[in-house]
Amino acid sequence: MTVKQYTPIMSNRNWEVFPGRNKFYCDGRIIMARNNGVFYFTVVLIVVTSGLFFAFDSRYLYMHVSPAVPFIAAWLFIFVMSTLLRTAFSDPGIVPRASTEEAAYIEKTLETPNQDSQTYRPPPRVKEISINGQTVKLKFCFTCKIFRPPRASHCSMCDNCVERFDHHCPWVGNCVGKRNYKFFFMFLVSLSIYCCYLFAFVVTHLALFGLTGFHSYLVGSNQTTNEDIKGSFSSRSGQGNVNPYSRGSVLKNCAEVLCGPLQPSLINRRGVIIPEPPESDKYGAVRTSTTAPMSPTQLGSTNGVRHDASRAEGEQNKLLPKAQEQDSLQADSEKGLVKLSSV
Repeated sequence: MTVKQYTPIMSNRNWEVFPGRNKFYCDGRIIMARNNGVFYFTVVLIVVTSGLFFAFDSRYLYMHVSPAVPFIAAWLFIFVMSTLLRTAFSDPGIVPRASTEEAAYIEKTLETPNQDSQTYRPPPRVKEISINGQTVKLKFCFTCKIFRPPRASHCSMCDNCVERFDHHCPWVGNCVGKRNYKFFFMFLVSLSIYCCYLFAFVVTHLALFGLTGFHSYLVGSNQTTNEDIKGSFSSRSGQGNVNPYSRGSVLKNCAEVLCGPLQPSLINRRGVIIPEPPESDKYGAVRTSTTAPMSPTQLGSTNGVRHDASRAEGEQNKLLPKAQEQDSLQADSEKGLVKLSSV
């Protein structure tokens, strides 16, 4: 008894016999349009622009602005590329074509029996359905041999019917439809944010370089920004004056501005404010303080020292004439008879 041995037949994958104009990679996991040269240009444009930013600007921004600037840029770059590749490599929502049997069945259902050959017309290739109370017409696709689903259309570039067809985008190298539209939208939004982000910080970097160069010119010519804008020492003023503050060479000007001694401050920021004198002193009056005569009982011990009454009376007699003289001067000053110069 002999046993028959069957050799397995290697069947093809569906992507290998796919009728549309598409390219497949990674055993059918990646699908793209055949004409995808613009897609590669898009990738090169984003990668090169980002590479220039990270090579020439990110280091400076990391040191002088914030360490977070290049990390945020890197995150945006990864997000932009991921959404781009997801849009370009995914199925946009291709509607399978009808098989030979399905196409024959559809043709049979569309035929109208008992039609005169002279008055025969092709059956209508439109179906009507109701969606949320609205009548929607489904058109028949002569290429795919199917009635297209609502909002579907046939792409002439890929030669496929695509559900919720938006457009064929050459920049992503694929159709944009039901299954990849959200990735396409996220790609647009993230790319816009990324471009604005790079542009803002590149302009900031260039502005800082430009500002540094402008002030280098001012230091070398020993001018100020105000003098340069007004044209005080240039032909713009109409006089053609020579800068009198220039030392005659760039090195001497730089040495004076950058290496010169620090000048002392002209304002005494920590000085003590002296209060103004009273109104009576401003007009030359002599300010006196009258001392009342001391009684013998008040002449007691001062710091533990005992004074006798005779010595106290002698000192009191000496103070009385001076007090009377000061009182008379004060009275005259109040009447305006005594001036500051005479005193």
